[in-house]
Amino acid sequence: MGLIREQDAAEIRKLLGKLPQPVRIIHFTQELNLQYGVETQQLLEELAALSDKLSVEVHNLVLEKEKAAEYGVDKVPATIVRNGKDYGIRFFGIPAGYEFSTLLDAIRAVAEGDSGLKPETREKLKQVTEPLHLQVFVTPT
Repeated sequence: MGLIREQDAAEIRKLLGKLPQPVRIIHFTQELNLQYGVETQQLLEELAALSDKLSVEVHNLVLEKEKAAEYGVDKVPATIVRNGKDYGIRFFGIPAGYEFSTLLDAIRAVAEGDSGLKPETREKLKQVTEPLHLQVFVTPT
């Protein structure tokens, strides 16, 4: 049984059908002692099967340390959403529940190459002169 219900899959297909550019989902996992590892990989593979514009690449954190370091991944499950450019979008843990819609938004933004920020916000961000590490933590309640 799949994690994405068929009625949801139909809506997701419509959304993904509008993607202007391909998007790569790079997923890091490990075989042992990982809560939601199998489910996260299954969810991403089911999602990618809904569009020819999505692909999933799976790596093992333990066995592929250099690849993990290349992407700045130090915990799993980790999901990276990118195209030819790495925008720094990372999901740690399973992107299910409310986070699933955030994952879909990230896929859309990467495919469009546009964050959707207003021009005045973009101008303000140009004033940031030092590297910024921003993390958003989400927990279900």
